[in-house]
Amino acid sequence: MKTLMLAAPASGSGKTTLTMGLIRALKNSGYDVSCLKTGPDYIDTAFLKMASGNEAGNLDLHLQGREGVKQAFSLASGDCCLVESAMGYFDGLSNTFEASSYDISNILGINTVLIYTPKGEMFTAIPKIKGMADFEASKIRAVILNRVNEDYYRLLREQIEAYTGLVVLGYLPPLEKAELKSRHLGLVQSMEIENLDDRINYIAGFAGKTINLGELLNLMSEVTGSPFPCLPHTGLKVAVARDKAFSFYYRENLKLFEDSCYVQYFSPLHDRELPACDLLYLGGGYPEVFREELALNKGMCEQVKAFADQGGCIYAECGGMLYLNQDIDGCRMCGVFPGESTLTGKLQRFGYINITLLEDCLLGKRDDKITAHEFHKSTCPSTGKEVFKISKAKGSKTWFCGYQYKNTLAAYPHINFLGNLKAFKALLEYVQANKL
Repeated sequence: MKTLMLAAPASGSGKTTLTMGLIRALKNSGYDVSCLKTGPDYIDTAFLKMASGNEAGNLDLHLQGREGVKQAFSLASGDCCLVESAMGYFDGLSNTFEASSYDISNILGINTVLIYTPKGEMFTAIPKIKGMADFEASKIRAVILNRVNEDYYRLLREQIEAYTGLVVLGYLPPLEKAELKSRHLGLVQSMEIENLDDRINYIAGFAGKTINLGELLNLMSEVTGSPFPCLPHTGLKVAVARDKAFSFYYRENLKLFEDSCYVQYFSPLHDRELPACDLLYLGGGYPEVFREELALNKGMCEQVKAFADQGGCIYAECGGMLYLNQDIDGCRMCGVFPGESTLTGKLQRFGYINITLLEDCLLGKRDDKITAHEFHKSTCPSTGKEVFKISKAKGSKTWFCGYQYKNTLAAYPHINFLGNLKAFKALLEYVQANKL
């Protein structure tokens, strides 16, 4: 598939806003555009989906592995694919480029356009851009200038093309009206933004006029993925919590469940009945933001608690774990675990991790290894014996997490099962053996 990556030197460069505009501009020109996001981000993919009208997935070397990245890419379809990079183009594990967007672009062979947002500089921007383009095996082939006026753009374009050999595809002016707000875990969710579709069209209107879409299409490289895993259907029924309080899911995980089980989505905020299921999957999200609304749906909390008490299988990640606790900042939740979760003003855990299972559980056997990611500002007091030993992907720091109650497992880490198929199969086997 014809594919192009959009990257930047650092976070905060306006990549998501510009990428949405380009996606919608191409869509308005008649192209069926697929979208992907590098890294572990599960918020930006919803914005890319809104812009394109197609599901958006992730490419992550730590979470998925090299083959998993190729399998994840295979889910893209249509005429072309735009890949939004995470953080800075070369920023990977710890202070390396390992598992970075640059690393992924080389493994898959994806040409890259650098989104550059000048900040109080003129010619100084040129050696910065040239250094990134000339770095060994860099796939940067062109530049788009962001948040600049036309005069500034023309001055920089002339020098960039003269000194770097890169083509400048155009620019996007400052668009305060289209800027996206953030909260403690990243951008405010797409489903919470009023008139988001109108905002995307507003950005696309500029992008279609100030960026050379034809040249952008010409720069795309032909990329081929690997077949997505084909798993036998188990006949299991899986209920997945999905609403504005629980929306942090990897597309690849949902695809694996949909291929191997009967999946029903429901809302802990609004639905009155927990779907009949063999496995309840409570993903991450913002239950702390919507804690009062969740508490008002007392019947749902009681049904989740009863399901756990009866020995029903529950797998909960991060926000899903908070929902299973007794309280979130004073608001009563399900009470499967006795602790109270509290939102703090700073990150408690952030980054790629490796998990070692300390005992048998839903995800496998003692000593099994799983790759994962943690990102949260909340704290959760110990709710019993931990079953995860966690270590940073780079470095020696370790800690413990992961709590069990009967057939319920809850923990902070987010796991992409495409890179942990052994754990996914173990989960299905566990549920098959313990379903009510």
